[in-house]
Amino acid sequence: MPDPLSIRHEAAEHRFAVTLPGGEGKLLYEVRAPAVLDLHYTEVPSALRGQGIAGALVEAACEYARARELRLIPSCSYVAWWFSQHPEQRDLLHAG
Repeated sequence: MPDPLSIRHEAAEHRFAVTLPGGEGKLLYEVRAPAVLDLHYTEVPSALRGQGIAGALVEAACEYARARELRLIPSCSYVAWWFSQHPEQRDLLHAG
């Protein structure tokens, strides 16, 4: 995985994205309430999978949420799995 990744937040498209040789990785979200984001879809081109790109996208969403006091809903199965592996970030999860 290239280091560091240049992950960008594209607020108008409701996504975090990174462009790499071989394609684009993205994490899509929906705004569920004024302070709640539903992380509902991750996509990384098959040639780039297994390199930590999806995890880096989730980390970027966590940093964004933490800085703005937002809560997250991990409805994407990958995002839910990621949170199971990162208990230090679970305080960001929406309790509702």
